[in-house]
Amino acid sequence: MSQRELVVLGTASQVPTRHRNHNGYVLLWDGEGLLFDPGEGTQRQMLRAGVAAHDLNRLCVTHFHGDHSLGLAGVIQRVNLDAVPHPVTAHYPASGQRFFDRLRYATAYRETVSLRAEPVAADGVLAATPAYTLSARRLSHPVESFGYRLTEPDGRRMLPRELAAAGITGPDVGLLQRAGELRGVRLADVSEPRPGQRFAFVMDTRLCDAAWALAEGCDLLVIESTFTDEDAALARDHGHLTAGQAGRIAAESGVRHLVLTHFSQRYPHAEVFADQARAAGFTGTLTVARDLLRVPVPRRR
Repeated sequence: MSQRELVVLGTASQVPTRHRNHNGYVLLWDGEGLLFDPGEGTQRQMLRAGVAAHDLNRLCVTHFHGDHSLGLAGVIQRVNLDAVPHPVTAHYPASGQRFFDRLRYATAYRETVSLRAEPVAADGVLAATPAYTLSARRLSHPVESFGYRLTEPDGRRMLPRELAAAGITGPDVGLLQRAGELRGVRLADVSEPRPGQRFAFVMDTRLCDAAWALAEGCDLLVIESTFTDEDAALARDHGHLTAGQAGRIAAESGVRHLVLTHFSQRYPHAEVFADQARAAGFTGTLTVARDLLRVPVPRRR
């Protein structure tokens, strides 16, 4: 399997700190790169993390608050400056078209790359490729915000012992996979189901059904936890989650690896976020994100 990992570029919420840049997350998935919510400073964080403009195939913006989108201008210009040889697709809320246009043309530059603007207007599938399906769900925030979910198609895992017993070797294995049957041997007889891997990106939102739908069965969930549980009223009023709420969503959705991020500057220590997510019932692998961290997508079960 090719490289599948999350590269964390920034983890602050509205205000960056000495140790946390504005948001920015790159999901590397089998040779493609999806950049989520490029906040201010993303271009420099990419340099520090070893992520090149050539690595990017999609730009996915959840909403047009500055900490999630001000870096678009620099990233788009860098993609063009480096003459990325493949098209780049941008997904973002359709209601924020004017903001996207302003960021895309914030200053003068030479356009060398095909940047495909594909705004998101409703829940549903945004793209279907052989490697994954990308979909979006509307979240609950003061401005329109969408979460993203990437799902690998289900497949089948070949079983070497059964293949050998059936006399299927070499190129015949591929023939059997494509045809479903070969010389009386069925694919189901020499393989087992292999569920596709799942990733979700849930940023600024209150508790809502869409957060659970996006997180359901994920191998890796990246989710905001702006506030601690003691500030649940603030979280609700400003359209955010607490650490405990994020942990509850992950626990009830069967998430394997939970990544907490988007921390308010009011909290000097990050350990409390992990403690509260655990107290809410999450027992899987848990990471409190920090800038420039790399998080592998969990190995298949």
